[in-house]
This record gives sequence, structure tokens and C-alpha cells, in this order.
Amino acid sequence: MSVSKRFVIALIKHETNTFSPIATPLSAFGHGNGPYYGEDARAAFAGSNTPFAAFLDIARREGAEAVTPIAAESWPSNRATRATFEALLQPLEEAVRAGCDACFLDLHGAMVVEGCDDAEGEILRRVRRIHPDLPIAVTFDYHTNLSPDIVANATVITGYKTYPHVDMYESGLLAGDILARSLRGQARPVMAWGWLPLVSSVMRHAPEDGPSGDILRHARDMEKSGRVLAATLLPGFAHADTPYTGVSAVVVADAGADADARAAAQAVCDRMLSIAWERRAEYVFHPQPLDESVARARALGASRHDGPILLIDHCDNCGSGGAQDVMRVVEEILRQELDDVAIAPIRDPQAVAQMVEAGMGNNVNLELGGKTDMPAIGLAGKPLQLAGRVRNITDGEIVFTGPMYTGLKSHLGRTAVLDTGRAQIVVTERHHEPFDLVIFRHCGIEPTKKKFIMLKSRIHYRAGFKPIAAHIVECAGAGVTNADLSVYRYRKLARPIYPLDII
Repeated sequence: MSVSKRFVIALIKHETNTFSPIATPLSAFGHGNGPYYGEDARAAFAGSNTPFAAFLDIARREGAEAVTPIAAESWPSNRATRATFEALLQPLEEAVRAGCDACFLDLHGAMVVEGCDDAEGEILRRVRRIHPDLPIAVTFDYHTNLSPDIVANATVITGYKTYPHVDMYESGLLAGDILARSLRGQARPVMAWGWLPLVSSVMRHAPEDGPSGDILRHARDMEKSGRVLAATLLPGFAHADTPYTGVSAVVVADAGADADARAAAQAVCDRMLSIAWERRAEYVFHPQPLDESVARARALGASRHDGPILLIDHCDNCGSGGAQDVMRVVEEILRQELDDVAIAPIRDPQAVAQMVEAGMGNNVNLELGGKTDMPAIGLAGKPLQLAGRVRNITDGEIVFTGPMYTGLKSHLGRTAVLDTGRAQIVVTERHHEPFDLVIFRHCGIEPTKKKFIMLKSRIHYRAGFKPIAAHIVECAGAGVTNADLSVYRYRKLARPIYPLDII
């Protein structure tokens, strides 16, 4: 009688902005509702555009029992405590200790916790300590800061090749398939990797914006040629102050099919990194002054367009650890009297409570945003005094329509729309990056009908909003996701490092 294989599948994700003023309690993992465990984890992510869902499908295809001890993902914020980290790791360790044939991990790659600058490295070390020979496949976020411990303790590593991340399932399927083939004796994966002393701006990571596009094309070409099994570029996360912060690449080849597999993998890896280094100046973001950006948007709005003009408030994006309540860009939009504007989202639980108390259709006068100080960059919160009508109130329960996280549920907390006459502002109790049109539609605003849309986002907005946009104007406000690296007091980076140092 044959016994099916047992696969442990887990998700533990946090992109840590070590300059963020936002705390990361255990409840943050689940975007405010806490982690999913066991069958709840499976139910929450099955069929979604995530590596976790891909791993579930791999287990089903292989006829393996899928054990899902934990699925926990938080919006970016500051370090989690050691106690929170241990609570996240304990279910995974227990599942591995109970026995398994392989482990499939959906991790971020830029997680920092109290007392550890390389949380993913520690996760992998701890799993490997329990089961030294365990085959482990890992899929990482595009903004991974890769460490030697991560590579040393994983069997297969892949990462996203898109930004916005619309290939999460595909990346998980690639890692899972390689590991499954190795379990069947059809592949023998080996890895090569490299790291550059280069802190690249997230605003220059998208494939269409800088060197990443050409690097990713080379990676895909090498995969299609069969020379390697997987080739991954990891541009890093500049807002995590760690010794591992930088641009890296990791390549998987099949030693069972090629005696020189490791050398082939290293050659592909070296070529990817050489493109990044030769064109490193293109990874530096040069912002336009805010008043000029808003004036440019206003001028564009003077003509008729098939679609709204997007104003992107990229310095205060919760998707990279921002407080999402800095009002500098909103204030400039109102000062320059842009009209027919939709704004999303401002996180301000106090303002939401005030609007809920006032009731839909009633007028309110409130101090919006500016509730959060950011001592790491010397920025004090500054609320904006506004008057308007409460246009709508919702429970903030949404389902993503795609192409990012398609089908997943998420939680804005109670949400209210403040209509000032010129602007309709979506105000939420919880953080949320606006990468899906549902952020407006769930509360009665049709984004395609607006002249201007302001989004607190950096690049992910392109997933849902770029297809409807007539023009895009990036607005340099303020906050802990500022693309100007000079505002941060780095203490742990490996120096010298470009562009902070001359190399």
C-alpha cells in the first residue's frame, strides 16, 4: 500500500521598513485580522494569484497531502517583536517536526525582526535544523534583500519577475515544479547567486522604467532556452537598513542534465548583475518639485482625455511602510484648485469615527490625516483642516478584482468618503495600498469617470489604474517611503554602496 507524500506549505510575509513609525503586532498579519491557520489558510488562499495557491496546486497534482500550518502577511511596517516572530514560526516548525517530504515557503525576503536583520534566513535555518535533508522550495518577493543564509538553506529559489506583482502564482508554480521534479528524480537543482553594493530606488524597479526590463528579458530567455531552470532578479528593498540590502540575483540549474550546471547558472547570474551594475545610475530616482508636478497635472486636465490623470503620492505608501496620512500632496492639489478629484486612501480612524457619527449625507468639519509623527526622518504629523459632506460609509470589506491578488478578500476597516466639493476622499481605518479599482468602487466612486485620481502608491497602482489612465504624474510629497535616500540615517548597510558612496 503506497503512502502519499506530505508537503508542508506556509506563508510568512513582511516587508520591513526600518524607518517606519508603524508597529507590527501579530494581528497585522492578515491585514488586521491576524494569521490564518490550517484549513482556514488553505481556504483563504486557494485559487488566488499567490505562490501559496500554486504550492497547493502542486501538492494536488503530485497526489501529496498538503499541510498548511500558517498563512500570515502584513502590510509593510517596522520590525515585528521577537515574540511575534516566534508566534509566526512556531506552527511551521511544529508541522515540519511532525514529518514531511518537502517544504514549500511563500516568503517576502525583506523581513527584519527584533534582534535579526535576516528573518527569512532564520526561518530557513530553523526548518533546516529540524530536518537537515529536507527539500525546500521558496518563492520571494521582487524586493528581496538576499543573504548567504537564505541561499545556503534553500533547495530552490524563485522570485517574481513583474512589478506590479502579477506573476506571483507563476513564480510559485516554477519553484514548486522544480522541487516536485527533483522529488521524482527528474531534476537535481543547484543554485548560483550574487549581490551588488547597490541601493536601488523602488521607483526605478519596474521593468519599463530602468535596467530591470533588460535583465528580466535575459532571465526569461535563459529559462526558455533550457540552459537554466529559473533565473531571478531581486532589486532589493532600500527602506530596510540591513547588511544584506542591495541588488541580487539567484539562478537554478539542473545538475542532473548538465555536468557544468553550476557554472552555467553562475554565468547567467553574472550577466544579470553586470547589466544592473553597468546601468546603476538608472536605478536612481530624480523627483520633480511637488508644486511643479501638481501644476503639470492641472495643465493636462485643461484638455479632454479618455481617462483620468493620475497623481501618485509615492512618499507615503503603506505598501512600503508609509503611515498613509501625510497630507502634503492633498494640500497642494486643493491649493491649486484641481477639480473632480478622487483620492484614496487616507488612513485616519479618528476622522472615520467622526464621519460615521455625523452620518451619511451630513456635513462635517475635521482635521484629516497628519496623526503620525515620523521621528526616523524628523517629520512631524500635520493634519489638514477640511469641511465637506459624508458621501458614503462602508464596512471596508473588499475582494480584489485583479490582476494583483485576484480573488483575495481584504479589509480596509470602516471606510467613509469625504466630499469637499472639489475632491472625494476615501478615508479608512486600516492601511491599504490602492492597486485595485475596488478601492473606489466599493464606496460608490467610479474611477473611470473622474478627471483626476490621487493615489498613495508607488508602482503597484499600475496593476489596476494604469489601464484607465490618460496621464500619470508622480508627486514627491513626504514620508518614510521617500525615494530620496538622503533622508534616511542608515547604520547597517554594507559600505561603500552606490549611490550613497562613490564607487
